[in-house]
Amino acid sequence: MIDQAALLDDLVRLVECESPSGDLDALARCADLVAELGRRRLGQSAQTVSADGRRHLRWRLGSGGGEVLVLTHYDTVWPLGSLERHPCRVDRSSGQAVLTGPGCFDMKAGLAMAWQALAGLDLPPERGVTLLATADEELGSPSSRELIETEAGTAEAVLVLESPAAGGALKTARKGVSLYQVEITGRAAHAGLEPERGVNATVELAHQTMALAQLADPALGTTVTPTLASAGRSTNTVPDRAALAVDVRAWTKAEQDRVDQAMARLAPCLPGATVTVQGRPNRPPLEAVRSAGLFELAVRLGRELGLELESAAVGGGSDGNFTAGLGVPTLDGLGAAGGGAHADHEHVLVDSLAPRTALLRALIDHLLRRVET
Repeated sequence: MIDQAALLDDLVRLVECESPSGDLDALARCADLVAELGRRRLGQSAQTVSADGRRHLRWRLGSGGGEVLVLTHYDTVWPLGSLERHPCRVDRSSGQAVLTGPGCFDMKAGLAMAWQALAGLDLPPERGVTLLATADEELGSPSSRELIETEAGTAEAVLVLESPAAGGALKTARKGVSLYQVEITGRAAHAGLEPERGVNATVELAHQTMALAQLADPALGTTVTPTLASAGRSTNTVPDRAALAVDVRAWTKAEQDRVDQAMARLAPCLPGATVTVQGRPNRPPLEAVRSAGLFELAVRLGRELGLELESAAVGGGSDGNFTAGLGVPTLDGLGAAGGGAHADHEHVLVDSLAPRTALLRALIDHLLRRVET
């Protein structure tokens, strides 16, 4: 049986320990709490993998080689002090219990669920589970990606405890993410006396922005979005510098590669201007083929538990993109039902915690025992 009271207590403690991705001191405090709660629930201490001042925590359960990898993270997008505006509490006024608080849905609920699911397992011989709780997922996992991919190298399946899509749908596909910075160099000149002697980086920026927009392919769902832009240093000077950030999302690696190659070929339009592109694909796509078998299994096990599960394809990335990119079967969105990730109305539906934890436990048990589907 799932101990929902203990699960809810762990979740409240996690949410009340603020852990913004960019605050190393706050992350260290949360890492101490995560290690303490994990040791209490799993009966063993976590191994610490330190990188760039962050502590990623790993539990290895069983005698195997981590045939099932469970991914969580404890960092959030919320700055210190967010609890003052969004305290962690359970509201029952709507007729159902709703827990609110920064980071509850994305994804501290998933971490609390993982401990409960794993604590009740009877692990078969020569089979094992690895649980990771990382500290930089919201930044794109710069210091934990190598660890995640290393652990996935021995895994037969990866289960990601990120928040689900609307209605509790499991995430069976995610777009790949590529991030770029386009740097433009022109030549400064006085805007009133001799603008013709300059090379206007702002005008070049406009040309590049329009060219980048043409790289998108709406029919295939590929988006190429110029985002943050800057240019110039005074109102009466022809700008000699400009910069543009570009966000690319694609459902397939082929599309991600196509845009990446096009980014590398960007060339200036104005004589005398130069264009430099920095960046690369950050996360490969989680293509639906990588999740299909696990989703079918989850649907069958869910029905046995009284859960009707649906699937969703989403544009945002997660650490599951990395494992799917390696060819490892990966199922995402297994966290608690709720909504409002990264927003003021972030919340978890309390009554979803135990059933979805039971589903997670059933999935892990099934996969470890190699039960035929």
